[in-house]
Amino acid sequence: MTYSLLITAFVISTCGLVYELIAGTVASYLLGDSVTQFSTVIGVYLFSMGIGSFLSRYVDKDIILKFIQVEMLVGLVGGCSAALLFMSFEHVENFRILLYALVTAIGVLVGLEIPLLMRILQDKLEFKELVSQVFTFDYVGALLASLLFPLLLVPYLGLIRSSFLFGIFNALVAVWTVHLFRNDVKGTFGLRSAAITVAIALSAGFVFSDQLMTWAESSTYQEPIIFSKSTPYQRIVITCKGKEVRLFLNGNLQFNSRDEYRYHEALVHPAMSSLKNPENILVLGGGDGMAVRELLKYPSVKTIQLVDLDPEMTKLFRAKGLLSQLNNDALSDPRVTVINQDAFVWLRKSKDKFDCAIIDFPDPSNFSLGKLYSDTFYKTVKRALKPGGVCVIQSTSPYFAKNSYWCVVNTLESVGFHTTPYHAYVPSFGDWGYVVASIDKFEHPAAYPANLRYVTDESFRQMLNFPPDMVATEKCVNKLNNQKLVHLFESEWGEYVETF
Repeated sequence: MTYSLLITAFVISTCGLVYELIAGTVASYLLGDSVTQFSTVIGVYLFSMGIGSFLSRYVDKDIILKFIQVEMLVGLVGGCSAALLFMSFEHVENFRILLYALVTAIGVLVGLEIPLLMRILQDKLEFKELVSQVFTFDYVGALLASLLFPLLLVPYLGLIRSSFLFGIFNALVAVWTVHLFRNDVKGTFGLRSAAITVAIALSAGFVFSDQLMTWAESSTYQEPIIFSKSTPYQRIVITCKGKEVRLFLNGNLQFNSRDEYRYHEALVHPAMSSLKNPENILVLGGGDGMAVRELLKYPSVKTIQLVDLDPEMTKLFRAKGLLSQLNNDALSDPRVTVINQDAFVWLRKSKDKFDCAIIDFPDPSNFSLGKLYSDTFYKTVKRALKPGGVCVIQSTSPYFAKNSYWCVVNTLESVGFHTTPYHAYVPSFGDWGYVVASIDKFEHPAAYPANLRYVTDESFRQMLNFPPDMVATEKCVNKLNNQKLVHLFESEWGEYVETF
């Protein structure tokens, strides 16, 4: 029985950490800024566990019964947590209150588990053995959870199904504990029935997880969802209505097929057309292949290396079908090499030199993305360019986030780039900003490829003009050790969102 209870400590520890990781991940998906969300969720969770441990002192009678009840409750609440958070996001006025209330409830229940279990074991082991063995199994369970979560649970089960699965484990611990102490606890039939009922309810949630997620996302997205998947890096959702296809990453629109040509033509052609016979091109981000599609319009291009972190994205837009039609099968072109690695790490190791680098990362909404807009990263980009080379960076909106936009410009200039800021109107996004950063002074394009739908010599000259309401009011450089851009971006876009 002793080792059965120690294995119980292992299981409940694994479950407890998984609930914590799920809450932090859901918060980062829905609220952005993963560092802040994980930090606050972990802090609230650990504090709540402390409350639970403190409250365990008031449990004087029926300790085994209370432990069984706690297991059923933590299984039910923790198991349903991801589904509840996703389904309520669009319907709760203050989502953060629900988030932290749920984290607190789970934390208190988890905090009760180990003290109660130790008191059950106190007559079976010496104190030093009790403490060492219980905490050994507890910490090993935490290690297992931390490995399982990014490697197996998120990519293969998803957050909602993982939540239900570990809720089932808690319910089964309750069933097992009833069996172990069937001669010591009254009302075992009722307890066993209740625990089995909880397990069955959670199993139903596990089976219908996809339907629950579809329902939750259908209230978030206006158009029908044709694809959705959680990867270790992001939540990918693609919607389609008529001929209009939209890509969302973590709830943020990345493109609308109706007007994405404006965004990608403005991103690629001013920089590329300024070069004479560019041959070797680097694309950082842009896993949808739209930027690569534009690059392949230049006959001189011999190689394109696309570095995108998420293999699911590049696989999705390389497979034959609706999405590959949008990029004209660009990712299957023999001149294109797809590399699924962290661009920050890959670029520091790469020895290749490029005529042009197209940098198409998501906006700097969190610190993981903010590092890709830092002076450290831009120094690395500069070393990767050939003499006379250029790069271009999508740099958020100079209208909605003007200080963030000019922070990118200032950061590029701080590492010695010549900068040419410009902006273009993309109906799905509004006014959007870019920056050409060049080793030498930027030469305006002499000619563009034929049959472009948006960018011309005249339209580009208009893009270079910034009205007074797009002039920065704060000047800063984004460094790895301050991440000022992330704070600016969050505050500026936050003010805009709150007004609607």
